[in-house]
Amino acid sequence: MNKPRNADNWARRLLKRFRQDFKWLAPGMGYKRWLVLTIIGSMLLGLGAAVLVLEFYRTAMNKAIVPILAVLSLRFLDRPIRFLLFGGLGMAMILIGIWGANRSLLRPFERSGKPIWDTLKNYRQREKGIKVVVIGGGHGLAALLRGLKEYTHNITAIVTVADDGGSSGELRRDLGVLPPGDVRNCLSALSSDEALLSQVFQYRFTSGAGLEGHSLGNLFITALSEITGSFEEAVAESGRVLAIYGQVLPSTLSNVQLVGQVRDEATREIVEVWGEAELTSYPGKILKVWLDPPEAPTYPPTISAILNADLILIGPGSLYTSLLPNLLVKGLSDAILASRAETFYICNIATEMGETDGFSAADHAREIDRHICKNLFSLAICNRNYHGDLGGKAQWVKLDDEMRQNYRVYEADLVDDLYPWRHSSRKLARVIMNLFEERTGPLN
Repeated sequence: MNKPRNADNWARRLLKRFRQDFKWLAPGMGYKRWLVLTIIGSMLLGLGAAVLVLEFYRTAMNKAIVPILAVLSLRFLDRPIRFLLFGGLGMAMILIGIWGANRSLLRPFERSGKPIWDTLKNYRQREKGIKVVVIGGGHGLAALLRGLKEYTHNITAIVTVADDGGSSGELRRDLGVLPPGDVRNCLSALSSDEALLSQVFQYRFTSGAGLEGHSLGNLFITALSEITGSFEEAVAESGRVLAIYGQVLPSTLSNVQLVGQVRDEATREIVEVWGEAELTSYPGKILKVWLDPPEAPTYPPTISAILNADLILIGPGSLYTSLLPNLLVKGLSDAILASRAETFYICNIATEMGETDGFSAADHAREIDRHICKNLFSLAICNRNYHGDLGGKAQWVKLDDEMRQNYRVYEADLVDDLYPWRHSSRKLARVIMNLFEERTGPLN
């Protein structure tokens, strides 16, 4: 009684295995073209061998061999039947051989029991994904990049080089290199192996003469800048080491410095403050920021990435020290306006002490309009979930009536449940891709 049931189970398992393995032939896998090439090559090889055998058969001096060859070639059957038999057997052997070789070679790359064809299919889809340019900085930008790389690998992160605080500031002052901090964060976020390699890249020394406070990634990029002779080449090589999806580009290669007008908290006088670190720590309200020198040109590949983009995302990131230092670079905002891409502004979830205290969503957007120009973005994406402990003196950046009246706005729950002051990578990326698809049509 058990034999029929066991046979039935075996047949079901075999059928399931064949169905899974035939997924290699699904559209978009990039596999069928190589399979067809292999089959054609095998046919040509077989044809060449047949020519040799036929020549030997016709000129064989040993008459005893002829009957043996006649039997082996099944001459007693009609030619169409022989074609089906030999052709079918050859095709079966080719397919079984390719199938076995693939399973043997790719088995070590299967992770957590996930079939390799699913991994390959997802990779192919992301490889053909939309071209996205992201302009921002800090942890917010890194969170967005982690979410976007699940949908597309054609990502360009544009970061400022005006940072002069912490490890980046020390390296900039001591060695004269462009600050690598924001670049390092983006490279780690776009890495294909965030589990270990990017953690090593983000490792920060807590002790050691000359090392304390520095991150390994900053030192690595700085060393590559010395070896390759250019900051941009060092960033590109670092991306290859981390096997990132996409690319990270500086907004400019000029040694720019952020300058701001601040109303002093005590005297109420307007003072000029130089440097990003000093600007955020100076007690007072930031009124205006600009770059020195103001004519620093945009890095040409950055312009090219913007003009060729399908989607441009401004934010998230610190308003005065990440977003505006990028947008103020000469030619960058003009490229955004000239691009035919959809442009979304992603508003921050929480205010930043010393920079945007008490700011609403409209305050953020108004500052971009005032410093750059109006109508820089076609849609603003804002958070509507105000539940959670922000800690410290941070406040929710709330969506107000002024924002709804003056801008096209989309509201959604974008909060990271563990860190409420940050965007959730998964939630934000899903909202962005859904909005882009609604405005431009299906992605596939």
